[in-house]
Amino acid sequence: MPTSSASDATSPAAKSPAAGGVQSLERAFDLLERMADAGGEVGLSELSSSSGLPLPTIHRLMRTLVACGYVRQQSNRRYALGPRLIRLGESASRLLGTWARPCLARLVEETGETANMALLDGDEVVYVAQVPSKHSMRMFTEVGRRVLPHSTGVGKALLAGFPPAEVRALLARTGMPAATDRTITTPDAFLSALEQVRAAGYAMDDNEQEIGVRCLAVPVPDSPTAAALSISGPAGRVTEEATRHIVPVLQEVARDLSEILAASGHGA
Repeated sequence: MPTSSASDATSPAAKSPAAGGVQSLERAFDLLERMADAGGEVGLSELSSSSGLPLPTIHRLMRTLVACGYVRQQSNRRYALGPRLIRLGESASRLLGTWARPCLARLVEETGETANMALLDGDEVVYVAQVPSKHSMRMFTEVGRRVLPHSTGVGKALLAGFPPAEVRALLARTGMPAATDRTITTPDAFLSALEQVRAAGYAMDDNEQEIGVRCLAVPVPDSPTAAALSISGPAGRVTEEATRHIVPVLQEVARDLSEILAASGHGA
């Protein structure tokens, strides 16, 4: 689920503020998002080129963000996202997990398996919410756990919407260590698996993270940050027949969560 292009003419930096809005505030947040899209560090000329704002305006906004701790200026005079954003991000992730829990509980009720929500945070997948299965034999992933995306269903679901070049770059940074003998360990094979995800509408981790465990995952459409829902259970229960029942439920719940997030983002 890649973000929209930073040069999009409909972005907040290129249009008038919403009714009752504060233009400088909208522009500041737009610049922060552009920095995130660029990998967290940019120069003023890059921001000016992508946003269409004049350099003096950007310099003034960045100086304010630096003073507040949300941006820092590097020794090379480029600007990077600041540490004060970490606290906001952690709080937002916890809140996102809270909003997701009723949807995860519904997944457990309808599929019988443990349900998870995960986000793409940098180059890693982080689990932000879970509701466990009621079965005595069940899968458990700690909330807050971080894993590499190439060996997980949620990782495949999260990366399926990204351009191949970006996926290759991520895999080059993380490496592709084998968690089991079923783990995909080459970029070409992983990109082929992502093609299958796009064609099927869901991703599967088939004993690739842990032997005996199968996971089914789908992305949350139009999520403000790359997010996915999954169920995981023993391979003996998450069979081909069970998959035909579970996938439509996953997709429906993901759409419902997307609507919840949209309503939360536009609430009073």
